[in-house]
Amino acid sequence: MSHIVIIGCGVVGAAIAYELSLVPGLKITVLDKQPPAQGATGAALGVLMGVISHKIKGKVWRMRQFSIQRYETLIPELEALTGRKIPFNRQGILMLCPEGENLADWEKLAKIRSSQGWKLEIWDTAQLKVNCPQLNCEEMTAAIYSPQDRQVDPVALTLAMVDAARSNGVTFHFGVTIEGYDLNSTLQNQPLEIKNTNVAKIDQLPLLENVDWLVLAAGLGSSQFQLSNQAWATPQSANNVSLKSLPVTENCPQFHTETKQIVNIKPVLGQAIHIQLSCLLGNPNFQPVITGDDVHIVPVGGGEYWIGATVEFPTDQEIGEPAKLEAVMAKAKAFCPALAAATVIKTWSGLRPRPENRPAPIIERLQGSNILLATGHYRNGVLLAPATADAIRQMIVADEIEF
Repeated sequence: MSHIVIIGCGVVGAAIAYELSLVPGLKITVLDKQPPAQGATGAALGVLMGVISHKIKGKVWRMRQFSIQRYETLIPELEALTGRKIPFNRQGILMLCPEGENLADWEKLAKIRSSQGWKLEIWDTAQLKVNCPQLNCEEMTAAIYSPQDRQVDPVALTLAMVDAARSNGVTFHFGVTIEGYDLNSTLQNQPLEIKNTNVAKIDQLPLLENVDWLVLAAGLGSSQFQLSNQAWATPQSANNVSLKSLPVTENCPQFHTETKQIVNIKPVLGQAIHIQLSCLLGNPNFQPVITGDDVHIVPVGGGEYWIGATVEFPTDQEIGEPAKLEAVMAKAKAFCPALAAATVIKTWSGLRPRPENRPAPIIERLQGSNILLATGHYRNGVLLAPATADAIRQMIVADEIEF
């Protein structure tokens, strides 16, 4: 039985775990230093911009298309398996076009999408006023409506995938930090270095040997993962435990040498606001995601909306700039004045993983190893989670990738 270890349990790691749990003959272990759906997943808005994106060919478009199609079956599948309700907005995405927008490009894209079996509608301001009376159309020239794009609650989705994967036999361990990996061991005996575990007794965590595939899906945490070119171990202590069969003594500890970082991923902070209105915006029977000037208005039910997000490169990785969040709200109010009456329920922020000096995401096999990378999704982790999971499944099961 092949043993797959997945590091990271955000939306991408959970999607991989669930997808692999559908393959017979696999033993799957998922490790994360936090509970599921933390980090970037916990702060995402879940806007699935596939059809409305300007990607029309190649790997990036195929992944978006696959994910949009897969979500239509994945959501009811997970709800049936787990009994959880996953908020999933099927009313599409409406993108507002300011004055000066090149509508010829949108008309061209609409024709391409039609040839691909998808639909995009170009609305003039008269149509926009009828369908969305809550919007200020004075500085708009048109709007693009994508009825087949979606929005999903990222946390509810991730927790459902964890439950479904667990019911299919996947083992999850949280509160576990992975430090590194020894490349010199054989593919059938790859030990993992585990540090800072909150497991009461280390023997509660099974020895992670005979790892056939290691999947790194830890987002920003992927940058902290180190490879060693020599066998390593660390001194035994309460908070620093080496799980492996190498001899270790207090007098002669063995330490790893010639380590290297696998990927370089930088944090990009985004902020969002959760608001409450006394009634639904516009037509209560038409509640799409509305996006304008890179600001999303996301209906989440009961007159509540999420508004975001910023793109910030923080020096303090935990705190965003309040002025930028205020600017986001000001932009949203400019094209949707009814938001001025909103009550703020909460604000939140999250760090998104953006690869340094290479495109996002990183989905590949590390040359000369049994390590698979599924990380660095930047702003598209929720959108591309199903396609990423399928790509990893193909690598493991068929040793090839179709995207």
